[in-house]
Amino acid sequence: MAPPPSTAVSPIVSLLVRILTFVCLLISVIIILITNTYTQSSDFGDVKTKFTDFRAYRYLLGAIVIGLAYTLFQTALTIFLVSTGNRIGGDGMLQLDFYGDKVISYVLATGAAASFGMTQDLKTLVDRSDSGVDKFLSKADAATSLCLLGFLFAAISSIFSAFSLPKRA
Repeated sequence: MAPPPSTAVSPIVSLLVRILTFVCLLISVIIILITNTYTQSSDFGDVKTKFTDFRAYRYLLGAIVIGLAYTLFQTALTIFLVSTGNRIGGDGMLQLDFYGDKVISYVLATGAAASFGMTQDLKTLVDRSDSGVDKFLSKADAATSLCLLGFLFAAISSIFSAFSLPKRA
């Protein structure tokens, strides 16, 4: 009789999903940190608005940075697994993968949700005829969308790590 099929996901597929998560989060943080500012000229001088002026965007940045750090760590471990065929830490590391992936995916989801909500609120409150404000909010939406995509990849990693858990009798 043939053995039952394995439900474990190939380490290469897992590595690909982690790399996609990392790339989405990295691009998102670049959009937020480097490019998302807005300067309004007025009779009293220039007023510069940055993403750090809004708590939801700071939360998004924190979620992305935590997600980047965890994903980079897990990507390094997965590269080690793919190259050597050995898992560092054994079954204990499988537990860390499982619970860590769950926590990180939820952190990314809440960061994206808070930022989407903030952007929608700002769109209703500000004069969007000014192209600078519209550009600022569009960049925030783009960064948030990439974070949401990163969440989806992290959630897929979470599902894959659940498949890798040892089966209990």
